[in-house]
Amino acid sequence: MSRIASRFARVELRRWVGDLVRGLLSDLPRKNCWTIAEWAGETSPDGMQHLLGRAKWDADAVRDDVRGYVLEHLHDEDAVLIGDETGDVKKGTHSVGVQRQYTGTAGRIENAQVAVYLVYAGRRGHAAVDRELYIPRSWTCDPDRCRAAGLGEDTVFATKPELAARMIGRFLDAGHRVGWVAGDEVYGGNPKLRSALEQRQVGYVLAVASSHEAATDAGKFRADALAAKVPKRAWQKLSAGAGAKGHRFYDWAVIDLAEPRPGTTEHGRRRTGWKLG
Repeated sequence: MSRIASRFARVELRRWVGDLVRGLLSDLPRKNCWTIAEWAGETSPDGMQHLLGRAKWDADAVRDDVRGYVLEHLHDEDAVLIGDETGDVKKGTHSVGVQRQYTGTAGRIENAQVAVYLVYAGRRGHAAVDRELYIPRSWTCDPDRCRAAGLGEDTVFATKPELAARMIGRFLDAGHRVGWVAGDEVYGGNPKLRSALEQRQVGYVLAVASSHEAATDAGKFRADALAAKVPKRAWQKLSAGAGAKGHRFYDWAVIDLAEPRPGTTEHGRRRTGWKLG
């Protein structure tokens, strides 16, 4: 807390943010301003609600402080960045960005807020280092609704991969380095994100749909058809790390793609790995 204390001008704000963070890290079964305030010994949630809704403090500066703290404690030359989204189920319509949309939290389409997170992961552990709230078009096309919710006049629609690219850019522009970025099909299917990483000469392992097409010297193929053409001897079974049920083994093969890209190998080809689970 000492690292971020200077971001809050008043002692009351520093106390409330300390209680809020400790409450979020506690084992409370349900966490909101009411339950955390009660857990912290407050007579009402007014202070924490003021902190989150009306108090003036620089959330981006706090984000940068947290990122620096994570890098100090978890620094690993072989660490990766992971982009992924998660959702918070909501009942109302006034929370910023809320609409009926798919969220992995519920495993189905629900009325929810969705945010994209950037996670730093290495041998010493993993932690979130950035975040971007996903603002659907149903919001960005309604300036009055955005204004009423406190969104800036310059708020424009951005896809989840665009939000991930924005956060990766901030991470790199801050002087931090990482060799690889990982993500699921939401991110692997976006050519702009892949191009942005190639321009930065950052490697990536991004899942793609089986219908995704890739160009090779022999022509353009769907991912599933291309994987089927690879001989069995070319596949290697490797662990992607330990999970809840032991090591997560996948079969891997490396294929040269035809189109040259920025940051390619000395042979002028982009190398990619197709994973079969």
